[in-house]
Amino acid sequence: MFDLDKWQEILLSLRHNKLRAAMTALGVFWGIFMLVLMLGCGNGLKAGVERNLVGFATNSVYVWGQRTARPFEGRQAGRAIHFNLQDTDALRRLPGLDRLAPRARLGRDGAAVTRGVNNGVFQVSGDYPELPAIEGFDVYRGRFIDPIDIEALRKVAVLGEEARRILFRDDEDPIGQYVEVRGISFRVIGVLNSSRPGDNGDKENSAVYLPFTTFQRCFNGGNSVGWFALTARSAYDAAALETQARQLLSARHGIAPDDAAALGSLNAALQFQHVENLFTGVTWFIWLVGISTLAAGVLGVSNIMLISVKERTKEIGVRKALGATPLSVVTMVLQEAAALTSLSGYAGLVAGVLSLELIARSVPRTSTSPFGQPWVDIRTALIATFVLIIAGILSGVPPAHHAAKIRPVVALRAE
Repeated sequence: MFDLDKWQEILLSLRHNKLRAAMTALGVFWGIFMLVLMLGCGNGLKAGVERNLVGFATNSVYVWGQRTARPFEGRQAGRAIHFNLQDTDALRRLPGLDRLAPRARLGRDGAAVTRGVNNGVFQVSGDYPELPAIEGFDVYRGRFIDPIDIEALRKVAVLGEEARRILFRDDEDPIGQYVEVRGISFRVIGVLNSSRPGDNGDKENSAVYLPFTTFQRCFNGGNSVGWFALTARSAYDAAALETQARQLLSARHGIAPDDAAALGSLNAALQFQHVENLFTGVTWFIWLVGISTLAAGVLGVSNIMLISVKERTKEIGVRKALGATPLSVVTMVLQEAAALTSLSGYAGLVAGVLSLELIARSVPRTSTSPFGQPWVDIRTALIATFVLIIAGILSGVPPAHHAAKIRPVVALRAE
């Protein structure tokens, strides 16, 4: 039952030693406050990093040619590796392959694209229909390149959103209109918007996409391929697909087996795994620091309660002389520990959540921000606070046990 007198005694005891109670409460408050704050900021940082990986298929692999670093089979080091259409046919036979998109690009810095009096320099690439599934494009007007465009060598183009904005007015429908790339006309069949943030998304939105076969025919691409984008089957390891693709291309182009510099590759699944591993470690570190801080606060509560018991030895002796049972003395000490821990822990929780809200309002909500919106699972925070309260109560057990063993005669003689 709720005993008002006991709680009044507890509050009176805390007010009697204000500084000591405040310093003890500060340790508990700071522990839960820092735990909530670090968990929230860690989640915000993770959200920012994961946002920068949006748009990549988690099972995608990219392979491109570089220069050899070792001589092999009579070939000199420093040889540039250029892919071709025969490589495409060979890659299609890989057992773990799901989608394959050979790609080519017109110029290193883009090409001039005009539409009437409007013009701009954009990245112009030759692509296959599988690209949106790999890159995460959202074709919100018209359609993307299809197999018939590839087979019929159609002169059609898909514009990135930024390219559309520069070449067409906002009130114009670009579908069915024509744009010129190096004097060759292409009919616009779609407009896409990349979901990737930052520079990657800007580049993809400032691009013009043509059917690969048409691109090769119009711009004398011949048999060459710039690079490959691949995805692995759902039950297949993307790392194994990357290894198979590198081994196949190395064998086809006379690259030494130990020459890692000749081919460049990016495994999106590996990048995601690195991010997950990194933030798993960060989370464990946060919990380690937070629990250590909380433990220090709880230990402070235990020490303060022990001091309080020693100061109140004569009072406890009087209580026992008047008939107080050991259980009632233990309960009194434990209630004081619970009150001190509960109030300071709840205050730390509230302060931590309010601080996260203030930080969230100051963080820019743009896709280019490296830091996402901080947040904390309220259930986790409440569980941590509840465990803290239980630990605070348990920390009062040794002082309470000491108080219960005090003999009234000895206590009444205490100074």
